[in-house]
Amino acid sequence: MPKRESAETLALKAMAYVASDEQRLTGFMALSGTNLADLRDRADDPEVLAAVLDYLLSDEANLLAFCELEDIDPTLPGRARGELPGAVLE
Repeated sequence: MPKRESAETLALKAMAYVASDEQRLTGFMALSGTNLADLRDRADDPEVLAAVLDYLLSDEANLLAFCELEDIDPTLPGRARGELPGAVLE
């Protein structure tokens, strides 16, 4: 995975995927403690983008559906997450 800019781009695509379904969006907002207005205002915030990837990575079915939609390797979102704030480095 290229560096942070590419990770942010992938996370923005993941955000669009999450936002495209009311159930996914509601689940994300509930888990992240955000609301729709805050999400719109902070859509380009690396911490919000990291939270979107965390949400996606927490549900294998959604992760695989997103990766199929984007035609990407299912390991890519996890690697992208490592480029954003709050990543646990091993």
